[in-house]
Amino acid sequence: MRLNYSIETCAEIFQAKTVGSHSESITHVYFDSRKIQQAKGALFFALSGNSRSGSEFIEQAYQQGIRLFVVPEHASIKFQSDALYFLVKDALTALQQLATYHRKRFTYPVVAITGSVGKTTFKEWIFHCISDKFKVVRSPKSFNSQIGVALSLLEMHENASIAFIEAGISKPGEMKILRDMIAPDFGIFTAFGKAHRENFSNNEEHLLEKWILFRECKQAFIPHTFADLENRLPGNFQVCASYENHRFPAGYSGMLGVLKTFLAYLQFDPKEIQERIDSLPTLALRMEVFEGINRNTIINDTYNLDIDALSEALIYQRQLASDRKRIVVIGLSEKHAHERLDIERLISSFNPDEFHFIPEGKSIPWENFHNSVVLVKAHRDRAFEHEVARGKALKHRTVVEINLSAIKHNIAFYQSRLPKGVKILAMVKASSYGAGADKVAASLQQSGIRNFGVAFADEGVELRKAGIGLSSSVVVMNPDPEHSDLIIEYRLEPAIYSFEQLDEFITALIHKQISNYPIHLKFDTGMHRLGFSPKDKERVLAIINSQPEVKIEGIYSHLADADNPVHSEFTKKQLEAFESIVSYFREHTSDSFSAHVLNSEGSLRYPEYSYDMIRLGISMYGYTENKELKAFLQPGVSWYSSISQIKSVPKGDFIGYGCTYEATEDMTIAIVPVGYADGFRRSLSNGAGSVSIHGIKCPVVGRVCMDMIMVDISSVDAKINDLVEIIGLNQKMEDFAKAMGTIPYEVMTGLSRRMHRVYVEE
Repeated sequence: MRLNYSIETCAEIFQAKTVGSHSESITHVYFDSRKIQQAKGALFFALSGNSRSGSEFIEQAYQQGIRLFVVPEHASIKFQSDALYFLVKDALTALQQLATYHRKRFTYPVVAITGSVGKTTFKEWIFHCISDKFKVVRSPKSFNSQIGVALSLLEMHENASIAFIEAGISKPGEMKILRDMIAPDFGIFTAFGKAHRENFSNNEEHLLEKWILFRECKQAFIPHTFADLENRLPGNFQVCASYENHRFPAGYSGMLGVLKTFLAYLQFDPKEIQERIDSLPTLALRMEVFEGINRNTIINDTYNLDIDALSEALIYQRQLASDRKRIVVIGLSEKHAHERLDIERLISSFNPDEFHFIPEGKSIPWENFHNSVVLVKAHRDRAFEHEVARGKALKHRTVVEINLSAIKHNIAFYQSRLPKGVKILAMVKASSYGAGADKVAASLQQSGIRNFGVAFADEGVELRKAGIGLSSSVVVMNPDPEHSDLIIEYRLEPAIYSFEQLDEFITALIHKQISNYPIHLKFDTGMHRLGFSPKDKERVLAIINSQPEVKIEGIYSHLADADNPVHSEFTKKQLEAFESIVSYFREHTSDSFSAHVLNSEGSLRYPEYSYDMIRLGISMYGYTENKELKAFLQPGVSWYSSISQIKSVPKGDFIGYGCTYEATEDMTIAIVPVGYADGFRRSLSNGAGSVSIHGIKCPVVGRVCMDMIMVDISSVDAKINDLVEIIGLNQKMEDFAKAMGTIPYEVMTGLSRRMHRVYVEE
């Protein structure tokens, strides 16, 4: 960010009163106290969220050196004598006013990108295609919200020649605000989908709200899927023909068509366009996180090495590392050697434990890195993928992909439906349903989630060691008595469900001379699993009141069938029983505790019983039996492998163990390295299960082996190493689970740990 605004100019932009004085010019802005890197010249906007006031973070920002603040005029804060405060009606509006003012200073083209999906992908694609001819400003990461657009516009500077700004909306009325800020010269529409559809009365209202962004621009480029509307579109809208490229799934043809048309508009010739699209990185914009050798965690962000992307990656590394060692590895190509000094300055400002420039022809010294979080960045022309692969701990060709963006989207959906102030307890037991609790919880913590649930103490210890700090609550739902010392050492919060367990835990605290330790009480309101009986509430409270070693941090229960309207009367009885328990404790104890009884689907059916918190489990990953709810969630888990070998099988030959499958005609099969040891069950043998290759369903032939399957590819033009989709766009998690005769819970928790996990964030 390269701002240069005086105090007087900002006061005029904000129409603000000021308190205090300061002589600094404003060079950059912050709104998140966790991301403050350079305090000198920084202006902090005290933005409020759903459940937190931005004013709460002013003191924290001040302690980090910030001296310039934008705060709501009625905020109750302590004014420091050496700081200056802009008093405004609304801090977000002030940030947007600054962005609007800054945008108007520049005359080079601004291109606005919107769509239900693909905004960040398109932005990174166009950057890849034109950055050698244009000096590009673009939105950092996926900054496309009311806040993100403002921050993106503040990145504009006089040395650029074109800007690409993402714009995303979730409800009516938002796009006009974004349009007025961006004032786009050109528009790109990527795709139209279901994201945030629930906030609009119908599809047309949703689509027209998005298109408000383009009403006043010179030209808007939209995909071929809107060809049937061409006669009804405004004159500045251009429908782009689809463009197929064998390196990308068919679903990308619309976006590729828009990209091809826009490149032609920028006067690239057809040969150049073909070459640039053919060179697009297939994992554009994806930041992978995976386990490396020597207990390292590797952040693979090697698709570009521009300064803005590097800064975002360094922030992400710092958040992920917590107390672990940080190592930065840079693959700088010779033709970009002039950038080295700027890169060194930026990296040094983050104070990593080590950083290494790897010259061309040299390798990353993975053998020297131990128990560290290693960020690897490189220019695309270094083709650094092989070097990164050398550091991976697991070499299994089968990959489970966890989409952190989808998980965050799903949580945001539930947050939008909850009463104000209701928190979320994210259930990450069973290694977060097989997704990897440490990585998922770390990502959720960065998004503001502060309450996590695990089944056993060792899972909680894993979270603490992965950087889930003491500011976050970790509830152990099934604590074993012999794990009391471990629970206390790592400041976990046990869920107490019996008198014997309560006595044993209090005894452990007495031996350690600890008092006021937080515990949660579980009551059985009709499910008949773990929990105190409701009639035991007086006795439970009497014990707690007599024992200073413990305090009540939470009270909860489980509903047996909250998502099933057939059993709504039974659910109501459970809820009424729980209400009587909570009311009793609220009346008879001075402990301030949270109460929670609802799971994800229960929170939508019975919002009046949300209390202080709800619990989200597998619905975080987008999986639910509720068909209406499913339309608003995004799948968070994909499962891929690749073809190891291809064979021709003549008619009459048998395939696999037991000779259970006989070829009825000449056929071609592929061998895929995944089997029942990975979670691809033996019950999927002989056509019961299938995979997708190039979008075509390929049934399993023969029995599923421990480590591999054979599939019929007679109708597919495939080759060795081609991608095999097990769960993804073409075969949904629910369909795969149905073929296995089970539910998504069991599929996810059955995914073998030996398979490589990749964490992507778009």
